[in-house]
Amino acid sequence: MLNDARPRRLYRQVADQILELATAQGIGPGARLPSERDLAEQLGVSRPSLREALIALEVEGRVEIRMGSGVYLGARPPETRADLDGEGPLEILQARCIIESAIAEEAARQSTPLLVTRLDQCLTDLGAAVHDTPLAIRLDGDFHIAVASGTGNAVLGNLTENIYAQRLSPIFAQFSTHFEGPRTWRLALAEHGAIRDAIADADPAAAREAMRHHLTESQRRFTEGRLFER
Repeated sequence: MLNDARPRRLYRQVADQILELATAQGIGPGARLPSERDLAEQLGVSRPSLREALIALEVEGRVEIRMGSGVYLGARPPETRADLDGEGPLEILQARCIIESAIAEEAARQSTPLLVTRLDQCLTDLGAAVHDTPLAIRLDGDFHIAVASGTGNAVLGNLTENIYAQRLSPIFAQFSTHFEGPRTWRLALAEHGAIRDAIADADPAAAREAMRHHLTESQRRFTEGRLFER
């Protein structure tokens, strides 16, 4: 069998560093780790990279994140989760921002009343689901896939559908648990509305900017919201 020569994802490297730091500082199971800011400074990594690492460790059961309290070293043996070596949520959102901004631009060039009607239905459905995050995630995907379908290019439609499927990864799901709710879905709904309006106006530049703004804000909501500290 061939060895996988790909480098470990940054968040996996940071996760290893967190566990090594806990060992070096004598932090045992059930004990509290340093604050998010202190960990980032001690390890010399960015807060977003640290956050991805902490949530990956939480999914694996190696740490416990207690809202309003802190991060505690897990008391149970770690699980081996090969699927957590994939792309992290922030890397996926960065890729989507680049790709889907161009897709929205082309969708605006190809705008039709049928596409706008489909986007309007997506907005209505999402607006009724802001209190149901699992449903909202699916409906959010429906909107982005509808925009891609508006280009008339099946490859772009399939690409958008496939990259959006990463939303169902364990780490992404855990990010949703911590950071997504009615407030963030209402913000996303308003951002979707701006994309819809630009496409309805057949304004490629505005559609590109509206999509870029939406996915940039989505990433910001994951990186700037409070994870556990008061």
